[in-house]
Amino acid sequence: MSMTMTQKILAAHSGLENVKAGQLIEANVDIVLGNDITAPVAIREFDKAKFDTVFDKDRIAIVLDHFVPNKDIKAAEQSKVCRQFASRHCISHFFDVGKMGIEHALLPEQGIVTAGDCIIGADSHTCTYGALGAFSTGVGSTDMAAGMATGKAWFKVPSAIRIELKGSLAKNTSGKDVILTIIGLIGVDGALYKSMEFCGEGVSSLSIDDRLCICNMAIEAGAKNGIFPVDDKTVEYLKNRSERQPVVYSADSDAEYEKTISIVLSDITPTVSCPHLPENTKPARMLHDIKIDQVVIGSCTNGRMEDMTAAYNILKGKKIKDGVRCIIIPATMQIMRECIEKGYVTAFIDAGAVVSTPTCGPCLGGYMGILASGEKCVATTNRNFVGRMGHTSSEVYLASPQTAAASALAGFITEWTE
Repeated sequence: MSMTMTQKILAAHSGLENVKAGQLIEANVDIVLGNDITAPVAIREFDKAKFDTVFDKDRIAIVLDHFVPNKDIKAAEQSKVCRQFASRHCISHFFDVGKMGIEHALLPEQGIVTAGDCIIGADSHTCTYGALGAFSTGVGSTDMAAGMATGKAWFKVPSAIRIELKGSLAKNTSGKDVILTIIGLIGVDGALYKSMEFCGEGVSSLSIDDRLCICNMAIEAGAKNGIFPVDDKTVEYLKNRSERQPVVYSADSDAEYEKTISIVLSDITPTVSCPHLPENTKPARMLHDIKIDQVVIGSCTNGRMEDMTAAYNILKGKKIKDGVRCIIIPATMQIMRECIEKGYVTAFIDAGAVVSTPTCGPCLGGYMGILASGEKCVATTNRNFVGRMGHTSSEVYLASPQTAAASALAGFITEWTE
């Protein structure tokens, strides 16, 4: 029976020869993930069910990233629950202040996730790891609790959409423009509970950071997961990094897809998602009349090293427009260190930006960049719902690091042109 890449991974983790779309399965999971918002709920459910031990202390990751360093007493109490649980069960992948990073940048960087894995995480953007050829998806905190105890999870096998990528990106575009373009085409429910499976000769032109960004936002099209084939770039990225031996799966040539979407990468232009849905996309060049108050460059979508480099190349030696607040957040401590060593942080500060330790804070309207009434923000984050980053009358425009940095200099939304 022919299967997609996702279906092959799920079949292997269920001990089945094959699976088909719509089938209910119980699968073994390789990694169970939680953060400082979702893990405390899971821990309470874990304790309520009177579980004594976790299934494997080396297969659970708890990352404190949303409100760390803690912003208030409630955030401190949430983190305390995680710290105590991690200590009690000797969780090996526990990331706190000094070691923390934004979870979906940190786990690939540290080699905790790898090709062929089946991963669940109590965070919707867990779908990020499909960039490495893994099946990864977000679950609720109750599923996280069961996963920590049993190492298993229930799934309905998703059907798939095939997204064929052709050619290569123009110099002023990135993976963020690709995924915003796709979401603009199919809508926020265009891939509802489906696997978005990327393929085609254009894949090889995309960096791993591009792919991580694209898979990260698969959920914004409603997808169960996004996944890329494992190629030479993936293998090179995983080499001397993965904790476990990567396992490579590939879709059968006659695998069944609900539909195929073809994307010519060279046709993609700098794209912005306007309020208040990710599907509301427009070319950046059409939005020059929108003045902005704030720019945020960071998040689990665009806080990686390539994103920092893109921002640096645009901001170095220039000044951010008066009246614009620019917040730059490297996604992990390793990225932060590299930014310091390369002189990026100095250049950002000289340009008039503020640089933060890794946190999700502003993305979800938590802290470190809350918007007041009527304010407009260009952000490299992943959601722009009403009130997402602050006041319900504020507006969030999603964009690439290149567009965000260029807009910070101009004071209005604009594309980057060399």
